[in-house]
Order: sequence, then structure tokens, then C-alpha cells
Amino acid sequence: MGKAPDPDGPSTPSAKAGSDAANPGDRPGTIMQGDRRKAYRPLSPEARRSALEAGLHAYSQGDFFEAHELLEPAWMGTDDLTERALHQGLIKVAAACVHAGRGNPPGIIKNLAGARRHLALALPLGAAWGVDVAALLADVDARLADPSLAATAPAPVIRRTPLA
Repeated sequence: MGKAPDPDGPSTPSAKAGSDAANPGDRPGTIMQGDRRKAYRPLSPEARRSALEAGLHAYSQGDFFEAHELLEPAWMGTDDLTERALHQGLIKVAAACVHAGRGNPPGIIKNLAGARRHLALALPLGAAWGVDVAALLADVDARLADPSLAATAPAPVIRRTPLA
């Protein structure tokens, strides 16, 4: 499936980060992701993997807010847009679970829809990070198709796979 993150650089086309004369609107510490500037705080592949593992562990324990917080460095730590999509999709799944715990159906749906958009972009990279993105997408799609399920079902399971 996807390939492992390359420690020497992104595995897919990336957005230009930082600032240069060709892009005077660029700001240091940001990256274009879609049509918006997002934070970029470079981290090594090992540090990003550690953040992912810590976030997924917190998620598996039902600590969805902590999972969201622990996953953010992995998302902000790369300029690889596909990898960013994976981490941001997982963050949004965790955020949807936070909203479920607060009894906020609009927040659940908004975050699941965002998770779906990001995870669909990340599908090719899931195996490299040990995440069954296809199964998670199916779960998210089922919840989006039936908002009552989104508000009442247990949190989506993030299945792990052997690293590719």
C-alpha cells in the first residue's frame, strides 16, 4: 500500500513551508493545507510516530481529549500533505468523540465530516503508519449516514495493522 515516511523528506508532494521571495505571503512556521495556512513545527519521523502512538493509546483508553492533544504534534510536524491528512483525520475522529461525550450532535457531525475528508486523502498512507484507514472510513461513513448512530454508538474503533 503506502510507503513508510522518508526520514530525508516527504513521501508525497508537499506544500512550501516557511517564507521565501517567490511566495511573499508565506509566514514562517506555517504551511498551506487546502486553502488555509496551518501550523508547521518540523519533527523527525520518529517523533511523529511517537506522537501518533501516544495519541492512539489515549484514544484506546477513552481519553479522547488527550488523544486529540497528543496527535497534534504529529500533524504539525510534517510538510507531507498526505501524512498531515492522516493525523488530522485521526484528530477529528477524537474531537467528534469529545463532542459525543458533551452531548453535542452538531459538533459530532462536523468533526466526522472533516475526519472523512482528511482520511480519504490519507488512505494510501495508512498502512505505513499502522492504521486501517479503510475500516475507519467505513465506520465514519456509517455514522454520517445515520446521525443518531453518530450520537449514541460507542467511539469508532481505530484498528491497527502491521506496518508496511
